[in-house]
Amino acid sequence: MTTTALTATDFQSTIADNEMVIVDFWASWCGPCRQFAPVFEAASEQHPDIVFGKVDTEAEQALAAAAQITSIPTLMAFKDGVLVFSQPGALPAAAFGELVTALRGLDVQAAMREAEAAELAERPGA
Repeated sequence: MTTTALTATDFQSTIADNEMVIVDFWASWCGPCRQFAPVFEAASEQHPDIVFGKVDTEAEQALAAAAQITSIPTLMAFKDGVLVFSQPGALPAAAFGELVTALRGLDVQAAMREAEAAELAERPGA
């Protein structure tokens, strides 16, 4: 599967309707974005069961603002509709591969239960 251009119109439905979505926020004038593009494209071809979306921050300024993008490229990963990774900067191919592997192995519900338990334990009087 190749990458998919995402817009404000289909961003939320893409995340909601797919188990795993990795999004690259980019711009054509951004050197690191252009350098990372082949890595992102190659991963999309190697992992056809994952949606690899690209958001052109110039064309989709409102979407980029809503996603609180302050630096590009920025990568976001969603699993089961939950944002599980967000980081500015282009990743080398090996590190991006590790991200994909981690996303596959992540049990979102278990992670959310663990985070909730840790939060409860940190509350005063708990």
